[in-house]
Amino acid sequence: MKSLRLALDIALTHLLAKKRQTVIAMLGVMFGISMFIVMISFMQGVNQFTLDLALDGSPHVRIYNPIKNDRQSIIEQQGNNADAMYIVHHQKPKSELPKIKNGMRILRDLEQWPGVQQAAPNLSTQVFYNSGSVQFAGSMIGCDILKENVLYDLENKLVTGTLEGLLTNTDGILLGDELAEKMNVKVGDRISISTPQGSLLLMRVVGTFSFGFSAVDGMRSYATLASVQKILQKDPQYITDLVIRLEDYTQAKALAKTLTEIYGYTAEDWETTNAAILAGEVIRNVMTFVVSLAMLVVAGFGIYNIMNMSILNKLKDIAILKATGFESHNIVSVFLLQSIIIGLLGGVLGVLTGGFFSYLISITPFPSGTGFNIATFPVLFEVKYYLLGIVFGFLTTLFAGWFPARRASRVDPVAIIRG
Repeated sequence: MKSLRLALDIALTHLLAKKRQTVIAMLGVMFGISMFIVMISFMQGVNQFTLDLALDGSPHVRIYNPIKNDRQSIIEQQGNNADAMYIVHHQKPKSELPKIKNGMRILRDLEQWPGVQQAAPNLSTQVFYNSGSVQFAGSMIGCDILKENVLYDLENKLVTGTLEGLLTNTDGILLGDELAEKMNVKVGDRISISTPQGSLLLMRVVGTFSFGFSAVDGMRSYATLASVQKILQKDPQYITDLVIRLEDYTQAKALAKTLTEIYGYTAEDWETTNAAILAGEVIRNVMTFVVSLAMLVVAGFGIYNIMNMSILNKLKDIAILKATGFESHNIVSVFLLQSIIIGLLGGVLGVLTGGFFSYLISITPFPSGTGFNIATFPVLFEVKYYLLGIVFGFLTTLFAGWFPARRASRVDPVAIIRG
């Protein structure tokens, strides 16, 4: 313990004797760690934002009956006969309906499925929202609004109106707030909805909602199942989708595979649905760690060079210490302690600086017109990132100081004193 205290006193004396070198080394560690904290906090904030966006805007699992476009042509059905000649006029695509047969029976099965929090029937269709002589293309979802509320927490996403308005008005409709703004309508106004097949229905706006994503808020609307079945002229059993919310969304992929095998319809998990949104997560994580690690390595090389210069300047001091009875491990301790002190002080300053800049980013207004309804840049504040930064900084300086310290311990005092 006494030798360690002496080694610490000598290390502090060396650091204070070369204050400029010490500060430069400390700043290198500080900037490396602060950059690591800022980048990982911001990137993880973006990742969390995209994850929340994906989970809020889509069900954990969706079962549907896709329209198949891979039907063989008439010529292909006749086989490869090189001697024959075929003349085909205007082959029309096969008329298929996206209806899920026995959908309500499957729904009852799903409601009893372990781990399923809520299952609901949907009838989705493409429509035109008519505002005077202007038409806006979008999609309408016929649903059981109370079940849909459990799936998407619609009640907390309402901007105006209430969910009960859809239950009490057979011709009611909930519009995305951006869509309502484009159409210049509000609660109580009537709008006309038309389908590509030419059906037309007058509906009353009972509320507006916001998911915070223009692709949804500028195109989607909700109505009762009966209303959408009416505009499509379909029977009361006609549904196109079964949507599911799980207690644990990480089980969605496995459940989707199982449901596809059991019912024969396509079951798509939320990750597949939002693959385009989530694609950048891996790239962002790799970029964060590569850039941060590079900066810490640069800081480590700075400490390495400074420690080497310190050893060259202190060769006579090292020789005297060895001549007075200092062992090699004591010399290692002196220079290793210098690196550790630089690493810890630089780490603490880096954490404080990184936290400050992360906070500045978190209160910076997010640019409008980007398609996302978000007030400020997303930043995730997690204690583990700050601890990770200090550990990275400590390890970097430890390795950077180890090799010069080993070199110092091998100095031959006799050769140095003789000159």
